[in-house]
Amino acid sequence: MTSTPTATLATTATLTRIRLNHRSPAARRDLADAVSLHKTVMLLAPDDLGENPRQQAGMLFRLEDAAEGTPPTLLVQSHQPPDLTRLPHHYGAAETRPLHSMFQALTPGRAVRYRITANASAARRVLDDHHPVDNKHGRKIVALYGDDALAWWQRRAHQAGLTLATTDITPARFPRTRRRADKPGEQAHSPGPMHALTRFDGLATITDPDQLSHALLTGIGRGKPYGAGLLTLAPA
Repeated sequence: MTSTPTATLATTATLTRIRLNHRSPAARRDLADAVSLHKTVMLLAPDDLGENPRQQAGMLFRLEDAAEGTPPTLLVQSHQPPDLTRLPHHYGAAETRPLHSMFQALTPGRAVRYRITANASAARRVLDDHHPVDNKHGRKIVALYGDDALAWWQRRAHQAGLTLATTDITPARFPRTRRRADKPGEQAHSPGPMHALTRFDGLATITDPDQLSHALLTGIGRGKPYGAGLLTLAPA
């Protein structure tokens, strides 16, 4: 059986689809800047959530590219229905649907289609003193590509209660703009390198509904504030 906290969240979780309006200055800004997009997504969450508000609200999101006849679409998953009135004026057309029926349909052996845009990465020990590291243990987080990215997703999918049948890989780098100076006289500087994202699509079989429910609610991998980690499923 699914644990009580996970089971409770599965009854209240929602997925919101926002078809972005290219005429909206706020939407155009967010399409060019992952940091700005994160701030807009967090407008949908309640205030006063304390530390780690994104995690507390269960906010996960993914930006879907424009397709023929369809504008860019922002998918936002949250533990509770979002407050869409807080979106910028004319930001886009939004609709929210509950996910309870999807969680109820997670049964062993069921075939599903999946999609996730993820930050496939790994911590590697750095031996060269001239290269900066990300933590005190002398390890640097590096992006993975090609077969390494596929192996990363295969491991993560297995941990999430899925057995993969097929996988298509699409690079999905998200640009980040230069940040303005915070104080008078301070030089503008870049917030860091472009966040490397990879989209994985394919067919899979559910092996562990409990693990899968947890992965769906909490996301997979690093980079969740930058549009990574949201796993979505559809019947195969």
